[in-house]
Amino acid sequence: RRQFSRLGGMYFLGTMVIFAVQYAASFAVGILCPQWLWNGDFVLLLSMLPMYLIGMPVLIILVRTIPAERVERRRIKAGSFLAAVVMAFGAVYLTNIIGNVITTLISMLRGLGVQNQLVNVTESASLWMIALWMVVCAPIMEEYVFRKLIVDRTVRYGQGTAVLLSGLMFGLFHGNLNQFVYAFVLGLLLAFLYVKTGNLKITIALHMTVNFMGGVVSTAVSRMIDLEEYMALAQDMDISAMMAYVNENMAGILAYGALALFMFANVIAGLVLFIVCLAKRRFTFAKGQVAIPKGKRFRTVILNLGMLLYCLFWIANIVYQLFM
Repeated sequence: RRQFSRLGGMYFLGTMVIFAVQYAASFAVGILCPQWLWNGDFVLLLSMLPMYLIGMPVLIILVRTIPAERVERRRIKAGSFLAAVVMAFGAVYLTNIIGNVITTLISMLRGLGVQNQLVNVTESASLWMIALWMVVCAPIMEEYVFRKLIVDRTVRYGQGTAVLLSGLMFGLFHGNLNQFVYAFVLGLLLAFLYVKTGNLKITIALHMTVNFMGGVVSTAVSRMIDLEEYMALAQDMDISAMMAYVNENMAGILAYGALALFMFANVIAGLVLFIVCLAKRRFTFAKGQVAIPKGKRFRTVILNLGMLLYCLFWIANIVYQLFM
């Protein structure tokens, strides 16, 4: 329990550093050059640079003071990696829908919309900046911080414990309900791959692939067509205007349809592969060197000072984002 508390405490302190340097940078720019805050690329850089150059390195230094064990390296077949890619896409697309449904229901109950922080960040940034953030920086740093650092320090208590904790802490770190749902599930899959292969390059590659499709491709396609304009025309039942809009935006509509088909195909294929893997008992977890007694796992892993500070802080952020 002390080990998990120390781990959670270090992540909590690292989170405070990340928030502090991001706030300090935003505050300084707001005073010295407030006009820069109207530039989407600069706003994204203002979030990235303090976190990846100062906040995350400090967090890594803090966590590395905790003893760790190396996960045994094993090879993965190309077919197995491809199956993992399909399941990852399917899981992310399906859980993203679930997250959006939940937030939509909350919006209806409140009578106010819930902000999607990811969309807010990416809607005004250039594609190359989104690619730098989501395809290069985030996967490399997040896989090291939320896969290697966590799993290496908890796998001795069982692979299942390490995978679950990695997914939970990764999901919470995203700070909003929309992303928490799919990030938690994706984090579980990535952590499972890491405990079975001990190869961080594999999880980084998968993370990059998912983020490329979800961040760069989806953003590029969404910018090719204005669905809100089309829906407004549909509500007015202006058939001639709708046909004209379709003719003018045919490329965007085809791209949007292709992306939707890709998403649907991956959800179906991912579910089929997941069921097959369950039937063949592919999702098995080795016991750790130190066994946590049954009935005391939640109390040991989560109900300690450090983990409670980390979890409650991010849960508060998620709730605040829902009702702000």
